[in-house]
Amino acid sequence: MSAQRRGADVFAFQLMTVLCVIWGMQQVAIKLAAADIVPIMQAAGRSGIAALLVGLLMCWRGGWARMRRDTLGAGLLAGGLFALEFLLIAVGLQYTTASHMAVFLYTAPIFSALGLHFLLPSERLCAQQWLGIGVCFIGIAVAFGAGMLMSEIDTQILIGDALGVLGGMAWGATTVVVRASKLSEAPPTLTLFYQLFVGFVVLLAIAAATGQIGKVELTPISIGSLLFQGVLVSFISYFAWFWLLRRYLASNLAVFSFMTPLFGVTFGALLLGEPLTISFLIGAVLVLLGILLASGWRGFRRGS
Repeated sequence: MSAQRRGADVFAFQLMTVLCVIWGMQQVAIKLAAADIVPIMQAAGRSGIAALLVGLLMCWRGGWARMRRDTLGAGLLAGGLFALEFLLIAVGLQYTTASHMAVFLYTAPIFSALGLHFLLPSERLCAQQWLGIGVCFIGIAVAFGAGMLMSEIDTQILIGDALGVLGGMAWGATTVVVRASKLSEAPPTLTLFYQLFVGFVVLLAIAAATGQIGKVELTPISIGSLLFQGVLVSFISYFAWFWLLRRYLASNLAVFSFMTPLFGVTFGALLLGEPLTISFLIGAVLVLLGILLASGWRGFRRGS
């Protein structure tokens, strides 16, 4: 029998705050190290480091014995979508700011909710969730609005923002594949390994094909960025998240996770000096409100 999950308490809030700070730094770390190691190689490197660590953990825990042939197809598909997500992030960050990417990437819950609505009867959307989806897309339109009317540099930012939304779609599609396939019954380590290993192979191949595989200069910043992304983000923080999911209600944790884009915007402005327009801030607030309505509704109905 599975353990009874409880509502979020002070410890869960504190740990989720730490995780959101870590996740909010991801795009900023990529931008900081971009001069020394191109973003696509950062994406490949972080996936490779984390895949090695997860693989070693599975060997230690005997997780390979639970690997079933019927998860291979879904695992490869999830890994391909994971690679696509980080490819879009890597390319998008060449055009837009880390602050923008942090907000648009976290539209993923909206796209996963839409996909699951059509695939799983238990995931049908209610009226409040549809309202949240509508608010989110209005927010995207508002955040995009200024770039559509201004200069060439804003047009480039608009391209990067669009790639951020597509990255959110790829992330949402990954969630749909996991939830609607045999991966939903597989150990979290196996699901994570599929994504990381396939992502590493695909991204490294793309880097080689586009002549970017040699654009790596090992400096304190580039090494620190890779270790931060590969060890702290893709390994330690993900397992801390899985640990929380086994003990607390997922809907409560989902509400806390909306702090991540806020930290991403804050770090982008403070550490990279990224400008924030009024239209983007208004759009970002609407996006977060829409995601909150669409994903956090169960937690509110419980009064949490």
